[in-house]
Amino acid sequence: MATIQVYSFPDGKIAQREEDVAALGKRPRRRLLREAVLMYQNNQRSGTHSTKTRAEVNFTNKKPWAQKHTGRARAGTRRSPLWRKGGIIHGPHPRDYGSHMPRKSLRAALRSAVLGKLIDGEVSVVEGLRLDAPSTRKVAGVLGALGLKGSTLLVLGAADDVVFRSARNLRDASVRTAADVNAHDVLSHRNLLLADGALEAILKGAAKRAASHA
Repeated sequence: MATIQVYSFPDGKIAQREEDVAALGKRPRRRLLREAVLMYQNNQRSGTHSTKTRAEVNFTNKKPWAQKHTGRARAGTRRSPLWRKGGIIHGPHPRDYGSHMPRKSLRAALRSAVLGKLIDGEVSVVEGLRLDAPSTRKVAGVLGALGLKGSTLLVLGAADDVVFRSARNLRDASVRTAADVNAHDVLSHRNLLLADGALEAILKGAAKRAASHA
């Protein structure tokens, strides 16, 4: 069981609720979380870095000076990596850093990330979050009433364009749906705020996974 802070919108009432989160597991799986975060970060890399080899540097191939009798070290080309502005030895070139993990592992990582937030007391729930028109002030009021300091991830049970447009202007807030959220999103924010249906969707997916292994 986990104690979660619940905010009722628009009444503004705050209460405590006990939630059975046994389906999320007994403890966070740190190694799996690390692998999932590295995968998401690798997939965000553009991989466009590039350097020029001695064959690509825009210098002549003419020998700088005679091989002997000059008193200087012998040199064959200005493109040499030993020279200033010469080619780069084993430098980076454009490449794809993308990596993949099994979908089951990604779901397990999400469950572990949410479980870790619950253990740390960084999960809150907002009930009845409905807006007729975009209002950043109202969403900011919810965060302020709950005392959420630092970055906050708002997870919606279903897509809601009005709520999304209301929260996107907040500096330290991000919005995801329960179907799109991942472990990296959860771990990259200090607080996790779950709207109607979000926690149920996560727990339901976790329960189905546990039942399949029973």
